[in-house]
Amino acid sequence: MPDRFAATELTTFATALLQAAGLDADKAHVVAEILVEGDLLGHTTHGLQLLARYLDELEKGSMAKSGGPRVIADFPAAVTWDGRRLPGPWLTVRAIELAAERAKKNGTCTVVIRRSHHLACLAAYLKRVTDQGLMLLLSCSDPDIASVAPHGGRRGVYTPNPIAAAWPTDGDPVMLDVSMSITTNGLVNRRRAEGRKLPGVWMVDADGQASDDPNVLFTNPPGALLPIGGLDHGHKGYALGLLVEALTGALAGHGRADAKEGWSANVYIQVYDPALFGGRDDFIRQAKQVADACRTTPPRAGLERVRLPGESGLRRREAQLADGVELYPGIMKALEPWALKFGVSEPAAR
Repeated sequence: MPDRFAATELTTFATALLQAAGLDADKAHVVAEILVEGDLLGHTTHGLQLLARYLDELEKGSMAKSGGPRVIADFPAAVTWDGRRLPGPWLTVRAIELAAERAKKNGTCTVVIRRSHHLACLAAYLKRVTDQGLMLLLSCSDPDIASVAPHGGRRGVYTPNPIAAAWPTDGDPVMLDVSMSITTNGLVNRRRAEGRKLPGVWMVDADGQASDDPNVLFTNPPGALLPIGGLDHGHKGYALGLLVEALTGALAGHGRADAKEGWSANVYIQVYDPALFGGRDDFIRQAKQVADACRTTPPRAGLERVRLPGESGLRRREAQLADGVELYPGIMKALEPWALKFGVSEPAAR
């Protein structure tokens, strides 16, 4: 059976490595929590898989280790930060806290961040908002990378540009985290490293031919990822990808029109308090009705039942908190040199 690790021990381990690499203690703990939360929910390309790369960025000085964001604009319900290349998970958690506090006074608050570093798995931020009875819309883009082709094109222009959102019901929250491309750069890199094809024809090569070979992203000139909808209905994913560019880089006032600075992110965060709209009780009543209608819809042949977005991740999270986190093969091996270098003890497998 695969090794499993206690989530708390993984968080302690990751925190110690990040601190040893020079990151402020409070930032190190938040980053570690978000990375482990990604694995708990089953997003294994955006959990601790990223830790070795984050440590490398800290060592190179490409990720800032201390300080806070620079405030560019601050209105009651609209805030803009320059993230100064600080860790994305720490910036995003702090921004969500600010947006939630102001949403409880104003109904909603939006925070956009320019020049954040990478912020890991978007789904990892959702439950901390819905646990407060609030609704969240979260998105990001990386102006340093252009790997997704516009519909009809054969060169990358923007990133997978995920959109995440979550809102409470009378039970589990609805939680979604969807890239505006068919797949992510993380999965393409993993499949390429493992010498495996993608599960579907999710890319185009440099000549515009559909492909399931992850290597086409690394040719000269490179191919590109296809937007959601693929060759047939990719105009929908393309349009949504451009929307994310507007919400992130355009609103933050910094992005693809500026000089590249390295692996980074522009971030859009909007929190809503249903109590200041139609009322919390009526929000839950409406959300419950739609959720129940989806759950009780007769399933297609071969399927057990209809699930809500995020339901499988939440069940996986519960099981892994109880039985230990099953890390994707190779993650601990990639962290071994860092643990040896910094003298940090690895967690014991269950």
